[in-house]
Amino acid sequence: MKFFFTIVSISIVTLLSSFTLRLGIDDVIAAMKTGNASQVARFFDNNVEISMPDKSNSYSKSQGELVLKDFFTTNSVKSFEVIHKGENAGSQYCIGTLVTKGGSYRTTIFMKQKGDQQVLQELRFENH
Repeated sequence: MKFFFTIVSISIVTLLSSFTLRLGIDDVIAAMKTGNASQVARFFDNNVEISMPDKSNSYSKSQGELVLKDFFTTNSVKSFEVIHKGENAGSQYCIGTLVTKGGSYRTTIFMKQKGDQQVLQELRFENH
């Protein structure tokens, strides 16, 4: 009977962990679809790497949010389509196409488990 409860407990913890992992990346994807820099920035790690066609740097949370807001202001978002999404050892990634008024960008999102939450560590926009 103890074995049964152990298996059930492990299963529940695994399911909840997977659900928590998916929440982070899905929330970022939803924010990307609307071009909401503040919602994306909620998931930034203490330092976030942001790469764009014309610049690339590591930023603090607040600096990263300003850089992303500026990018979305200059490039009004029309849509974001997920091409591929996956996870590996607590890390998550998403590759998608961000369509803006200024053009299309191949977008890569990298997130990592830090404590009990997913944090966004890298955001890449490449001309498509």
